[in-house]
Amino acid sequence: MKKTALIVIDIQNDITKNYKEIIGNINKAIDIAKVNEWHIVYIKHNDLTPSAKYFKPGTKGTELVPDLNVVSDNIFIKSKGNALTSEDFKSFIDTNEITEFYVTGADATECVKSTCYNMAKSGYTVHVISDGITSYNKAKIPEMIEYYTKKGCNIIKLNELKEI
Repeated sequence: MKKTALIVIDIQNDITKNYKEIIGNINKAIDIAKVNEWHIVYIKHNDLTPSAKYFKPGTKGTELVPDLNVVSDNIFIKSKGNALTSEDFKSFIDTNEITEFYVTGADATECVKSTCYNMAKSGYTVHVISDGITSYNKAKIPEMIEYYTKKGCNIIKLNELKEI
């Protein structure tokens, strides 16, 4: 395995239905990652607040969506926006000496944003696959792309990923 990982963030049953517009691109990115022998990681969100309506642990809402191509057992749970707050995920990164990440998922204004920001801040190389992310408010995606760039992330499209 290379020191590179594709991360799929929060593509779960309780996420925005907008994921259906990008699921094909996410699955293609997974296929490309397999060919390149990258680690493929799935991040799931659990809302631990007592009043949680969505992403409640142990519910169907926290399960990965059925149309997502799950090809590894690298599934980690987080309870905050930033995936690096998952101790198991951070340990996986350290154990496998992963230094470069390709990021897909939802929500572009929340968990993807927080994860990308914190990864870049921690010195990792972060590539956001712009046609592999979505949001509850899709109008904010261009603003998020600009934010990711300002915070040190590289922005690529799926077709650029094929050339790597």
